[in-house]
Amino acid sequence: MKLKIQEKYGGFTLVEVVVGSAIFLIVAIAAYGAFTSLFKLINLAQYQEMAIAVANEEMETIRNMPYADVGVVGSISPSGNVPYQQSVVRGGIPFLVTTIIRNIDLPADGLAGGTPNDTNPADNKMISITVSCTSCGNTQPLTITGQVGPLALENTGNTGSLFIRVRDAIGHPIQGANVTVTSTGGTIHDVSDDTGLLALVGIPPGTNAYHIVVTKQGYSTDQTYSPGQNVVNPDSNVVSGQVTDAYFTIDKLASLSISSVSPTCEPKGNYHFDFTGSKVVDSNVPGTPKYHQSLVTDSGGLLNFPSFEWDTGGYIAVTSSGETVYDLAGINPVNPVVLNPGSAVNLQFTVVPRNPNSLMVSVLDNSGLPLPGATVDLKDGSGNIIFTKITGQGSISQSDWTGGANQSTINGYSSASNVDDSGGDIKLFHDIIGGYRLSGVLDSATFDTGTTSNFNTLQWTPAVQSSASTSVTLQFAASPDAVPVGGWQFNSPGYSTSGGSLNIPSNRYVRYRVNLDTIDTNYSSVVSDIGFTYTSGCIPPGQVLFQGLSQGNYTLTVSLSGYTTQSDVPVSISSGWSSDTIKLQTVAP
Repeated sequence: MKLKIQEKYGGFTLVEVVVGSAIFLIVAIAAYGAFTSLFKLINLAQYQEMAIAVANEEMETIRNMPYADVGVVGSISPSGNVPYQQSVVRGGIPFLVTTIIRNIDLPADGLAGGTPNDTNPADNKMISITVSCTSCGNTQPLTITGQVGPLALENTGNTGSLFIRVRDAIGHPIQGANVTVTSTGGTIHDVSDDTGLLALVGIPPGTNAYHIVVTKQGYSTDQTYSPGQNVVNPDSNVVSGQVTDAYFTIDKLASLSISSVSPTCEPKGNYHFDFTGSKVVDSNVPGTPKYHQSLVTDSGGLLNFPSFEWDTGGYIAVTSSGETVYDLAGINPVNPVVLNPGSAVNLQFTVVPRNPNSLMVSVLDNSGLPLPGATVDLKDGSGNIIFTKITGQGSISQSDWTGGANQSTINGYSSASNVDDSGGDIKLFHDIIGGYRLSGVLDSATFDTGTTSNFNTLQWTPAVQSSASTSVTLQFAASPDAVPVGGWQFNSPGYSTSGGSLNIPSNRYVRYRVNLDTIDTNYSSVVSDIGFTYTSGCIPPGQVLFQGLSQGNYTLTVSLSGYTTQSDVPVSISSGWSSDTIKLQTVAP
């Protein structure tokens, strides 16, 4: 009997090979990452060691100088032989060395401005050496400090002290502010300490001799100015044996986004305006503003400033003389536009086509906030009311339907039955035989308010029909879509009295339906004008605009429930756009 032996051959399947390769790749990548990270750390440590060596070498060089030579080249005081900045190469790596040297006041013999008062406070010299490397990866600048003193007692001299104090908008000290002081004797570059102070002692006296600029990354700039009759912060004095305090205010920059739109939120490009801040360089009336620019939005109606100087006193924005296309209908937020430090503000101009001789009226409360819902009557020289408007409300009206049916704009209407629009007004269709039809319906075109809006009041004319046999009823429908799913759902029973309040949901798009009825075929109900008011994000709060005015003298009467009425406030209308602000006082309980 023979035994048959079957051999079995082993091996790896394709799945096993793929999985094994993936595991190996993951481990290899992790090992490579750890390896490269280790080398980066080693490199960073080497860079740091070289930076320390460079800083120590520079410090030892300065310590071995004659005391009189310890100062920065071109500095006001102390001036000496040390460069403010120099490039040093070590191991093929370039390092930038920045050296600050200034006199310091020690308390042993009193302090400048203290008790006792040290009239010659330049006791020792402080040395600060910063070494930085832009090609050394993520290494941070290295700073070392030290002091040197004279071998003998200090020499008396004709010097004074300048204490530069840096604060934020609410008076807190700013640490690390960059201070540049320039005079005919040279320049000092230094930074404020943790109390916001940079004390410059032992510097030459002079009248308006020191020009000071204070900056910090991400902050506004403050400075002194060449002296003039009413300059608020002139270049600083230094008096021998005395301390002069100079105060500066800087804070985080704000961001400002500006848009120009129509009352229905349609972007309107190339709008020109002036923008002026409340900070002034001098105290003349009205003063020279620190910021004043003539600006213009781009073709899409936008203008963005990611870094803009804060101004808690506010910026005033008005139409400039260069604007020829639009009238300003309102600003949101209203003038003055406050930019708190570090804030982000969206400023919106609502503009309409220019109609020469216009007046924008802003109605504000005691705190300067806009008051919506105030009635503003504009009267002519004889005291007759020629316009009445409500603040914070936009309006859309239609007085001509001759564009016909199937219109998507307000020049026509969507559909109609038994209605005649041939004369501009709408009325019941008249048959040659039989007279007017008993009823008719007209559905308007779709009105776009530009954004979600609240609807206020409805009005049509004639409000009272000429015959008791006729009647008019209006219905409204609102939708978030221009073509609502399921069609337009008009409210029922509708409005039978002109001038009533609209009780319909907040939405962007609206339509109205006109129901004309008569019980006498000899008469027809008639509508010559339909309008409604609304509020939205593109309707400026607390403001109204009157257009098409004749030049001359007018008066304004402004009223609002809960506030005292301002009556017959005189205004003068000249050529172009003008504005006026009315403040209302709350009624005492």
